[in-house]
Amino acid sequence: MVRKKGSLILCGAFLFVACNGLLLLFLWGRPPIGRFGEGGGAEPGGREEWGVAKRKGGGSNLAGQVIRLAEEVESELETQKELLKQIQSHRSLWERRSDLEKRDADRGRREDNKPPPQWPPNSPPKEPKDQEQERNTQELIVAAGPPGDTGPDDNEGEPGNDTKQEVAGSQVVIPVLVIACDRVTVKRSLDKLIQYRPSPELYPIIVSQDCGHAETARMIDSYGDEVLHIRQPDLSDIRVRPEHRKFQGYYKIARHYRWALNHVLNILSYSTVVIVEDDLEVAPDFFEYFRALHPLLTSDPTLWCVSAWNDNGREGLVDPGKPELLYRTDFFPGLGWMLQRDVWAELEPKWPAAFWDDWMRHPEQRKERSCVRPEISRTMTFGRKGVSLGQFFDQYLRYIKLNSEFVPFTKQDLSYLTKENFDVNFVKEVYSTPLVKVEEIQQGGALKGPGPYRVQYSSRDSFKVLARSLGVMDDLKSGVPRAGYRGVVSFLSRGRRIFLAPPEGWTKYDVSWS
Repeated sequence: MVRKKGSLILCGAFLFVACNGLLLLFLWGRPPIGRFGEGGGAEPGGREEWGVAKRKGGGSNLAGQVIRLAEEVESELETQKELLKQIQSHRSLWERRSDLEKRDADRGRREDNKPPPQWPPNSPPKEPKDQEQERNTQELIVAAGPPGDTGPDDNEGEPGNDTKQEVAGSQVVIPVLVIACDRVTVKRSLDKLIQYRPSPELYPIIVSQDCGHAETARMIDSYGDEVLHIRQPDLSDIRVRPEHRKFQGYYKIARHYRWALNHVLNILSYSTVVIVEDDLEVAPDFFEYFRALHPLLTSDPTLWCVSAWNDNGREGLVDPGKPELLYRTDFFPGLGWMLQRDVWAELEPKWPAAFWDDWMRHPEQRKERSCVRPEISRTMTFGRKGVSLGQFFDQYLRYIKLNSEFVPFTKQDLSYLTKENFDVNFVKEVYSTPLVKVEEIQQGGALKGPGPYRVQYSSRDSFKVLARSLGVMDDLKSGVPRAGYRGVVSFLSRGRRIFLAPPEGWTKYDVSWS
């Protein structure tokens, strides 16, 4: 910038000297003062020769010449004065620009020196629950416009209608797809969804019903315009091999999921969808949670879903004081999850005939991608009766803690969940904690501090033994533990943070651990 200012001053000085030089040359080259000819100057061949002044009136001609010369000099000086003013004006503008560039550079250096977001995140100051819920609800309703102005949602049922993807303010519409069959208790699920939904325009509820159960259909229809009721048309039995006849229900569920997801993402043309089942109750900040994580899901190619569920989210295994704590997980949780249309386009052509959730956990589908899951679940299942015949329900699912405190996720910086930030901070946090034996953690153990502590496993069998001892789920899918990330399962035990972890330097899962 100093070099620029020096060049500017030299340029101005040069122009000043040049103008004065031109003035001197002009005056130097003027002819001797004599009789003005018709062209306005002393001309040879006139009635008086050059250098010969007429005695009569010669004084007046000389005075006129002097006056005219003075006027020309004054005009030139005014021109130079204006030129100097312009130079001064441009100089002040460049100085202001220099100051702005300097401030921008200082700001850039401060941003570069800003530390990356840490995990676990600092707990934000909390507002009263009712006040926070009311404020977020008002913001979303204002963004969606007045209730009578549905705008682009008028043609919601039409195929290929992309205009409904955004409501005023360019907010993405995130529909909630409820998978239903023959449970009239779907009412419990729908009541909570409608109660906590901030905006019908931003969060349309679509209930897809299989089974053709008339009483359940009447229950869904009783909600009128609050929900969109669609019906899976193929209610026929599916031909399966004899040993799979008892799994007929799993085949029908996979068929229903495929049809419903196709309908929402391809026929109704939504770009994203949150899937819940008819036996799930949602938390007060369910919609806030998915709204805040939608940008991360769409921008981070190492993520392929966002789930509201923590497989180890039982009372006593989660920190009730950290409802804002979120993790990456390599295990597909399901039970309230968000899916993008581009991922569905990848999955749909090879969608399985049955057991779709376990199929999602295969390496061929996961492709080393992760999901986001909460410390405290944003969904809770109340349906013991189903095709799984209560598997895991009595032992685990009925004890899952449902979050009750509204967390304003959309006001928080969630960039700590990107892979480049989370991996560094999570691995550092886990492997910098003291390594202890499981006996030291259990009742009567010698540990007195608040933790965190690390318990290490080295094989499939040692993981299962330790998981059972500590009260977390011990099953593995393609080598991935439930709620695990990089092989690490994080939970509380007797009020202390515990990391059940493989040895330091972990690189990949062993698919034979299943």
